Amino acid sequence: MILAATVRSDKLYFRNTLGTGISKTLAAGNPHILKTLIVDDESLARRGLAHRLKNVPDIEIVGQAQNGREALKLIKEKKPDLVFLDIQMPGISGFQVVKQLDVETMPIILFLTAYDEYAVQAFEVNALDYILKPIDEERLNQVLEKVRADYNQKRALRQKRQLLELVSQISGEKISSLAELEGKKGAGLVHKEPSRLAIRDGGKTTWVDQSDIEWIDAAGDYMCVQAQGTTYIMRKTMKELEKELDDSILQRIHRSTIINITQVKEMESHINGEYFLTLNSGHRVKLSRTYKDKLKLFR
Repeated sequence: MILAATVRSDKLYFRNTLGTGISKTLAAGNPHILKTLIVDDESLARRGLAHRLKNVPDIEIVGQAQNGREALKLIKEKKPDLVFLDIQMPGISGFQVVKQLDVETMPIILFLTAYDEYAVQAFEVNALDYILKPIDEERLNQVLEKVRADYNQKRALRQKRQLLELVSQISGEKISSLAELEGKKGAGLVHKEPSRLAIRDGGKTTWVDQSDIEWIDAAGDYMCVQAQGTTYIMRKTMKELEKELDDSILQRIHRSTIINITQVKEMESHINGEYFLTLNSGHRVKLSRTYKDKLKLFR
């Protein structure tokens, strides 16, 4: 999504009374901090906008650029979520900057211009809206709310794609939608009949449905099996335990961790090709790079 903002003169004007009101509005909104880049060939305009945005709690200014070339360089380096982009700049215009960005990774663009005529061109490149300056509080709130809504939607779609990719890798079957995944919980993802795991403690044996297991941690030669809020301890190596598990739902993702793939709610990329997975219970586990590469063999 690209938004467009227009100003009625060659300078940006800001009312000091706006900051407090917007800060209160945003404080109750999305807690994610939007990394923001300001691009304008006029230093006064950049300083004014930066001063205005410092009162917005969910915006962090990560850089400023005075022309299109600097903008492209900073977008690549800083990977901002939001860019305030002046349209009319010497050399590379704001429109030309957008045309050189990767559509898949392009941040949200807010166009800035001193002339209403550019608003028409802004809409031609899928601008959602534009706003006249000086900005009143209600209008600015509306635009920023649209920015947050667009960002949240993109983030949700990105997490969904990562989750589907993970399940596809682990199960060995291509899953293209969450609806498809839901429909295959008891069918397509199951390579064998669901079984129970025998957990022996002295003379007592407890049978646990493997579908109820959330995750398993290794502690030396002992396994800690987490199932429905209960921790079961069994003396066995990870390699021995893997042979007893239903690999359609229970997969090893780390040298000391096995998870139930149907319990994965969120997936967050980490360094060196690793990921953090959040289970339905809120527990977080690490998917190591070694096992991520291994899981690709199941495709």
